[in-house]
Amino acid sequence: MRFEFDTANRILFGLETWKEAPALAVEMGRRTLVVTGRTTGRVHPLCDRLAERGVESTLFSVTGEPTVDTIRQGVQAARAAGCDMVLGCGGGSALDAGKAIAALLTNGGDPLDYLEIVGQGRPLTQPSAPYIAIPTTAGTGAEVTRNAVLGVPEQQVKVSLRSLSMLPRVAIVDPTLTLGLPPEVTARTGMDALTQVIEPFVSHRANPFTDAFCREGLCRAARSLLQAYRHGDDVQAREDMALASLCGGLALANAGLGAVHGFAGPFGGMFEAPHGALCAALLPHVMAINIRALEQRQPESEALRRYAEIAQILTGDPAATAQDGAAWIKTLCAALSIPSLSAYGLTPDAFPTLTAKAARANSMQGNPLPLTESELFEILSKSGGR
Repeated sequence: MRFEFDTANRILFGLETWKEAPALAVEMGRRTLVVTGRTTGRVHPLCDRLAERGVESTLFSVTGEPTVDTIRQGVQAARAAGCDMVLGCGGGSALDAGKAIAALLTNGGDPLDYLEIVGQGRPLTQPSAPYIAIPTTAGTGAEVTRNAVLGVPEQQVKVSLRSLSMLPRVAIVDPTLTLGLPPEVTARTGMDALTQVIEPFVSHRANPFTDAFCREGLCRAARSLLQAYRHGDDVQAREDMALASLCGGLALANAGLGAVHGFAGPFGGMFEAPHGALCAALLPHVMAINIRALEQRQPESEALRRYAEIAQILTGDPAATAQDGAAWIKTLCAALSIPSLSAYGLTPDAFPTLTAKAARANSMQGNPLPLTESELFEILSKSGGR
């Protein structure tokens, strides 16, 4: 057995922990770029507290999933304001943008110099500027991952800027920041979190540390995702989902993902769609087809046993089979009103391009086994791409 485990230098979890950010920030710098989402008002109390500690703030709003141009603009804003650190407070898009801006602030150059697949893939040689990540959704786990997913519109792809040095200096996970999430956002981000404790658990890169995080995240998401969707003011449910999301980020950063994310990244580059909604639409069908392929080609596989364990955790039935888990996820998606992929414009004529891009995606390499072209087409078809 051999494995590594990397994460943020420090993690703070708990109710009202966001209030501790200014005291931590003052140890890292005096001017910070505060990267947030479309609604900037939610970070004003944080900026006020930073000012009380003598830390100047410059706001930078990310209005959608970040692109290479978003990062160029963010770096320019940070340099113009003389920022010596970055603080991301928002959903996964804001946190990823913050990570990328912090990296480029110290390394210079253009994002395409460092991007994998479509860029030059050069390594980031300098440590990122100090970065504090504060999620306001419970889904991506981006506060503890070493990459930032960026769109490259001219090539219709989403790819990662990736480096160990991009791990945040501090991650602050405060479940109270998710209490105001609308049900549809709770659903899609929650399904992303659930996907990210399933895929690393069946990945061939799984290890005992990531397994523990996946099991904990599965238990909490199974009991609380639907509750948080139906009763957004349930603090216990929100706490469970915030922890499930954190567990997913810790797991995927060290064990990888699988076919769900292998498809979701390229899909997001070709069509306008929320990442979590794509994961939700794909997950039950990826699970079902992976299970069938394992039964046919690798019936003694450890991943097949793990799919059964997932089913037993999700359903609470110790006799549940692997297929029962996929069925449970499909029922959950219906209860959460998850749209099919056709809602975002997918039609069969896009299948060849999408499957070719998915096969090259970094995330696809963690799938429990290689899937055939016909199996990849079947996933898209059953996910609603008719």
